[in-house]
Amino acid sequence: MRAIVQDRYGPPGVMQLRELAEPVPGEGDVLIEMHATVATPSDVAFRTGSPFIARLFSGLLKPKTPILGDNLAGVVVAVGANVTRFKPGDRVYGSTGTLAGANAETTCVPETAALAIMPPGMSFGEAAGLADGGLTALPFLRDTGELKAGQHVLINGASGSVGTAAVQLAKLLGAEVTGVCSGRNVELVRSLGADRVIDYGVEDFTRASDAYDVIFDAVGKSSFAHCEGALKPEGIYMVGTVPTPSLLLGMLRKRGKLARFAATGLRPPADKIRDLALLSAYFHAGKLRTVIDRRYPLEQIAVAHAYVETGHKVGSVVIDIEARADA
Repeated sequence: MRAIVQDRYGPPGVMQLRELAEPVPGEGDVLIEMHATVATPSDVAFRTGSPFIARLFSGLLKPKTPILGDNLAGVVVAVGANVTRFKPGDRVYGSTGTLAGANAETTCVPETAALAIMPPGMSFGEAAGLADGGLTALPFLRDTGELKAGQHVLINGASGSVGTAAVQLAKLLGAEVTGVCSGRNVELVRSLGADRVIDYGVEDFTRASDAYDVIFDAVGKSSFAHCEGALKPEGIYMVGTVPTPSLLLGMLRKRGKLARFAATGLRPPADKIRDLALLSAYFHAGKLRTVIDRRYPLEQIAVAHAYVETGHKVGSVVIDIEARADA
């Protein structure tokens, strides 16, 4: 099988296309023929080993998992003797978690991994993107931010993969939603259901006073210190990237305006499975969609990573595993 392998941390060029032996499923494993994954900021962090805190999960000196990729969409081609949840031919999507391995033509995961059957009408690219944005945004809003109907939430980075999911999910939770993005993406964010959209090039949302119950910075481009004044007296600030010093100080507070962080990718697979069921139901009902920016074949994943690093992607950057650059 073809796979993208990296032996060291570094720029996109450290990722190399190689031919490897196909994994063999054990008694409790599921072998999946990959059709799509996504290139994400988290993948970039694990590829570069920066910020350094990422190495606590990916390996201190070099990657302990040479094949990156967390989000997957594909078809089950074989199952172990003890597997009951899936059968060959099932179209599945989800997250490999710390096992990674999605940047390959085939991957093998335990039956208990965060996998779900794809709902009818969902493409593989949409599925991989939803596994990324949805599995991050939902627990942040519902669990970490404890967002309730009628509350006012601001989502910074509302046009990214996590942000586009967060806008839609916040509306489904009954919140009033303000999205922050660049001017070129205002109409997109509005089309996702945002009640108000702020062009960050025109207006500084942090200058608002006591405006929001929850601020979710999906891209980590603000800070608790700068956003504190825009929070209501018991408001919550959350960041979807690596926690900053000001965030950590805010997390120590017991009352008043609070800062919170959650490593949503490290949640137990059983929790993710429940969330995938909810995301699938929303998608099937036409209440949730995946926004796709660009698509690349597997052998151009370095180009995809370079684009993600610009910080200007809109929605998801899909890697079409079965596509060929010369096709």
